[in-house]
Amino acid sequence: MKRICIAILLLTIHVTVAQDATLLKSKVRHSIDELKEFIAIPNDALVADHITDNLIWLKKKFNARGFNTTELETANHPLFFAALPMEDGKPTVLLYMHFDGQSVDPSRWDQESPYKMVLKKPVDNGFETISFDELDTDINYDYRIFGRSTSDDKGPIVMFLNAIDLLQKEGKQLPFNIKVILDGEEEKSSKPLPDAVKQYRELLQADFLIITDGPVHPSGKPTVVYGCRGITTMSLTTHGPIKPQHSGHYGNYAPNPGFQLAQLLASMKDSDGKVLIPGYYDGITLNEDVTEVLKSVPDDAKAISERLAFKSPEKVGGFYQEALQYPSLNIRGLGSGWVGKKARTIVPATATAELDLRLVPESDGNRLKKLVKNHIEKQGFKVLDHIPTQEERMAFDKLITVTEGSVTDAFRTDLGNSYGDFLVSTMRQAFNEDVVQIRIMGGTVPIAPFINELQIPAFIVPMVNPDNNQHSPNENLRVGQIAYGIQTFYTLLSTKLP
Repeated sequence: MKRICIAILLLTIHVTVAQDATLLKSKVRHSIDELKEFIAIPNDALVADHITDNLIWLKKKFNARGFNTTELETANHPLFFAALPMEDGKPTVLLYMHFDGQSVDPSRWDQESPYKMVLKKPVDNGFETISFDELDTDINYDYRIFGRSTSDDKGPIVMFLNAIDLLQKEGKQLPFNIKVILDGEEEKSSKPLPDAVKQYRELLQADFLIITDGPVHPSGKPTVVYGCRGITTMSLTTHGPIKPQHSGHYGNYAPNPGFQLAQLLASMKDSDGKVLIPGYYDGITLNEDVTEVLKSVPDDAKAISERLAFKSPEKVGGFYQEALQYPSLNIRGLGSGWVGKKARTIVPATATAELDLRLVPESDGNRLKKLVKNHIEKQGFKVLDHIPTQEERMAFDKLITVTEGSVTDAFRTDLGNSYGDFLVSTMRQAFNEDVVQIRIMGGTVPIAPFINELQIPAFIVPMVNPDNNQHSPNENLRVGQIAYGIQTFYTLLSTKLP
């Protein structure tokens, strides 16, 4: 009986928001104006003044909606915290988003400034810039707005604020206490976050956590993600002659660090892309129930290959979702000497490979880095954490400098979690569509500190279009996703738990 009542309530919400096109479009229009104002505030995570300016804007906007707000001091930039007045007896939801953005190279953007938002309509060969006045007569959901952080992650923040406007306008009695934590350092790994969560544990305590970062599934269907991979990095530099040498004089004689590095990297993986380092995949098992969920995700392997322009994928998993269940070992950058028109006939002094290791909950980042270093040693290298001295150069045949990055842990909530079931059933009813359930996504969001410290389940409910160019030039947000985001927040925050 309770489930029937909830279904009726969900359908009522769907009628109120989704079918009243005028009401929804008016909120979308207001969201675009508000987002334009927000985007105009630069938010490079590496620039402290940018973060301060954004905090001022956030405080003003959240206070106007009746939130109590504060800045939570950390070892670097403060976190922004907001909460509606708390009521006893209500479950509490904590929302995580971030307001910082990737650095920009304006010369690579097809507009005057990445921080001056523009409106574009789709045309045969891409997009054409149009005036925002076009929105005064009609709002086409296929239009796109372009600017840094339109999708990642200022767009969802504005969607949330406008959903709150709508809930308050209609006098909805919210069944949840709502807390919001906004990060200003997500794009540079949120290093202060673990200590901050410990310090502000009581303030942040909640029953479950929702993260609204990242895109919906490429099918465009409503999406709930139960986890994300973590990440750590390693930098490997092999050493040849102490300075670059003439290849005519010393080729065939001075050890070439480029070949040493190439041979080392080749020893780490087989031709199918599987890591050969013993123990790298230890602890990972996929039973039939998990495999069934992974196969339920409507991925199109052919479309992925065509979009990325490769014939055959690697064989770490049997299909895309299965591949994401394993830790990866990726060469993210590779260099030695000079290339192209700057190429020189030399034996290089060094060669460097930058690696990233994407983590799953079963894999500890420090353990995997140790496995990689042990493997390097077995290939005959002397592993150093510094540039080799003259004495070390004369004592060892093969030298490598290994620099390790910090570890951001993976997280994954059980697929049968009751809060996850609530999110899926609520969104299924609201949008009258099957919800794509993803066990773990490939990207990394720094959420593990919340789970480890607060001991609460966490879920990613993405809002933005999958082709949004996040982190890249011409980042964009489809206007229809703003409507989707407002509807999603409205529905989730106004529906009682079963």
